[in-house]
Amino acid sequence: MYHCFRLKKGMDLKKEIEDYAIQNRISGVVLCCVGSLNKFTIRLADGKTILEKEGEFEIVSMTGTLSEDGVHVHISVSDHEGKTIGGHLKNGCIIYTTAEVCLLELETVKFTREFDEETGFEELVVQEKF
Repeated sequence: MYHCFRLKKGMDLKKEIEDYAIQNRISGVVLCCVGSLNKFTIRLADGKTILEKEGEFEIVSMTGTLSEDGVHVHISVSDHEGKTIGGHLKNGCIIYTTAEVCLLELETVKFTREFDEETGFEELVVQEKF
């Protein structure tokens, strides 16, 4: 099942997607997201560094998994010169003009998240739905 919606100026991208997944009990994936941000907050690949920037940014890519236990989403944004950066989506990515979000709910699996001592993060657990 597809879920498509539009977010408006001033909304927090991650919070809105996470709230939507929880409220609609979705186990699924982010198909796409296009739009713009006037502030982004991402965690970089080292798993520790948080990068926050303000300005005008285009969302050029977004992908991830969704569950009632939370979302794991990566985003790439570009600035006015086309320079692109990406990382782990955090709260604090604020919509500038709009964000068009398309999600795909997977009907045969249920995603949950459990703490993994090896990684130190809540990691995806995939279960079959019966």
